[in-house]
Amino acid sequence: MKKHKKLSVLASTAICGNDISSSVLYVSALAIAFAGQFAWITLLIVSLVLFLFRKIYGEVVGALPLNGGAYNALLNTTSKSVASFAATLTLLSYMATAVISANEAIHYLHHLIPAIPIIIATIILLGFFGALTIGGVSESAKVAIGIFLFHLGSFVLLSGFILVFLFSNGVSIFLENWSFPTTGGSISNAIFLGFAASMLGVSGFESSANFVEEQEKGVFPKTLKYMWIVVSVINPLTAIFALALFALPILQSDSYQNTLLIEMASHVGGDWLAIVIGIDAFLVLSGAVLTSFVGVTGLLERMALDRILPGFFLKKNSRGSSYRIIIIFLLLTISVLLITNGEVKLLAGVYTISFLSVMALFGIGNILLKVRRARLPRPEKAGWLGIIIAIIAVFIALAGNILMEPIEGVPSNFSVFLEYFIPSIVFIVIMLNRTVLLKFLLKLMHTIFDPFRALVFKIDKNILSVIDEINSQEFVYFTKNDDVETLNKVMLYIQRNEHTKKLKVVTATKNGNPITDQFRNDINVVDREYPKIKIDFIEVDDNFGPKLINRLSAEWGIPINFMFIGSPGDRFPYKVEELGGVRLII
Repeated sequence: MKKHKKLSVLASTAICGNDISSSVLYVSALAIAFAGQFAWITLLIVSLVLFLFRKIYGEVVGALPLNGGAYNALLNTTSKSVASFAATLTLLSYMATAVISANEAIHYLHHLIPAIPIIIATIILLGFFGALTIGGVSESAKVAIGIFLFHLGSFVLLSGFILVFLFSNGVSIFLENWSFPTTGGSISNAIFLGFAASMLGVSGFESSANFVEEQEKGVFPKTLKYMWIVVSVINPLTAIFALALFALPILQSDSYQNTLLIEMASHVGGDWLAIVIGIDAFLVLSGAVLTSFVGVTGLLERMALDRILPGFFLKKNSRGSSYRIIIIFLLLTISVLLITNGEVKLLAGVYTISFLSVMALFGIGNILLKVRRARLPRPEKAGWLGIIIAIIAVFIALAGNILMEPIEGVPSNFSVFLEYFIPSIVFIVIMLNRTVLLKFLLKLMHTIFDPFRALVFKIDKNILSVIDEINSQEFVYFTKNDDVETLNKVMLYIQRNEHTKKLKVVTATKNGNPITDQFRNDINVVDREYPKIKIDFIEVDDNFGPKLINRLSAEWGIPINFMFIGSPGDRFPYKVEELGGVRLII
């Protein structure tokens, strides 16, 4: 198998950076919807939390540089069951990210080319990135780099136009927005709900830990640093720009919530800039799909190596890709898309609760690593205060998303999450305990079928006994120096017509019937030719006739009808009737 090249800083950052940086398309608008004019503050708080998690991820992965993220952290500090819980949440997060990102990407493309069928195009997009990942992580990284650089370039271009616009028109709208009533009734409530919503913008930060084995040495902490810089700049800055361009009620309307960046681009640069941002949105959301495929591959490989999942998943192609994992994940995402009938926003609860739970579990894994694996060397350490603050912050965001009132007619985040989490965790529990379940199934089958099996064995034994009894019956053939041809006919007759494995060949030697060497040799030849029939050659010093037959029948316990003689006539001058009904063989 060809050994694939490890990923550089740019490649690794691009793969996971497309996911986290694509959040600029929705998280600023979402933060404004809940926090109003305080949205940029909540996004800066998210940046601070993410800064604390840089140290947490750096310590855990530095001490345990294996794929799997939170799963790997908990596997080495707790048990497979707890680690599998984290893995299930991570898998659900990737599944929701892939489906939502692909669908939203096609919606942006549909905005530019209305004739595109959304569901079919989403399936094609998922299939394209599945095939790209099967082609190898290095090839995937090239595409990810192109998308990432185009996305950053597009944001710089948009920012330049916005700054020019604000320089010409002033920032009066930004100042006026502070006079609007606080969203949520109070500043604290607005910041709380805004922070909870803004934490959606860090999805993808955990992805780098799931494919760390594919990265060159020393790359992982740099990916965390650059992802943190990107999300700390573009998300708060986008919220500030939006508040400076549009009045708060407009920003909180449905149309601006869905396509905020395109509206901003159209406002400051015209239709052509809006088209550029639309293309960028399509590409970067597509890049988030790629992040999901790469991340889930690393996670499930790790689980298969730990025998939680079957070794079936570890089969690789010539490019080093675990193509079976990728194909199964692709089928999973397509099935979810079809089940939801394209209404993928229903998956927001799965996406939100899953990845926030994974971040919290990673922080807990860091604490357990400090306590239980203190001797493991690690390149950096997270402080206790920073870990506790980071975990509490994530739990606050998690609580906010669970308690958040859903839109009318839409189920709550938590109820949708449970619909997907329960079947997934049941499957993982079955995989963890499959040997126990198989033993239970075996015992159940024995309980049900053993009585029948005993009966079958008894019948089988009786039938074999009858067969043995039949085959144990001996036949006697009386002859006088027959040749090989005649002896062969005897054997063929017995083989085809009689149920015996034993034959006595008898010659009466009185009255001038000497046994020749040729005849003895012929007996040996026939014996070798029919190994399944045992032949005993017996010489009797007596005259051949009915008396001899009757005597031997009595001595050997063989009925007369099991005794045969050669051809009558010249050789044997006795009639059949005189021999007591003995059958002729020839």
